[in-house]
Amino acid sequence: MADDISTMLVELEEDELLRCVREALSRGDEPLALVEQLREGMGTVGKRFEEKEYYLSELIMSAEIFKQAIALIEPHMSGAAGESRGRIVIGTVQGDIHGIGKNIVATLLRCEGYEVHDLGEDVPPRIFVEKVMETGAGLVALSGLLTVAFDAMKETADALSAAGLRPAVKVIIGGGPVNESVVEYAGADDWGRDAAQAVKLAGRFLGEGGA
Repeated sequence: MADDISTMLVELEEDELLRCVREALSRGDEPLALVEQLREGMGTVGKRFEEKEYYLSELIMSAEIFKQAIALIEPHMSGAAGESRGRIVIGTVQGDIHGIGKNIVATLLRCEGYEVHDLGEDVPPRIFVEKVMETGAGLVALSGLLTVAFDAMKETADALSAAGLRPAVKVIIGGGPVNESVVEYAGADDWGRDAAQAVKLAGRFLGEGGA
């Protein structure tokens, strides 16, 4: 069934996918396993888009189906209750409006029990700083799909430093063109190739019961 859910997302079978998600939840299937299959489906959609097999319309539709499925799953996630594993501020940096990858990361982090403050897309550095100061978050996750986002990532990390929040507050970055060189340029602590790795980085930097 889980594999079917992934395939249905790739094939944009909205009604059937949502029905299967509801049935899986009613059976008591593991919510995180369902999210992982949805994540895999989105990954396949992303590859088809990169290879020009899918167009922007398919990408937008798949993201909407993903969002609806997650809305069904979130109330069943164990991380929704109990003590937070840590506070995280996440957003797509200024000058970039891509949010699909960031949304997947935020969802998986919530699944794992983190308190996630999602600032959305095209977020100026000062907004990240203000939210960190407001929430006491110990980790900032910066997303960007365009190469022009590199400067904004650097500016955001610099703004956190100027506010006296670094190095106590860790910064991780992610997005299609991000690599180790961008980490060094931006002054970040690490980067994630995908959403699953971003969750691992959160565990490493925040640990159990982290800030």
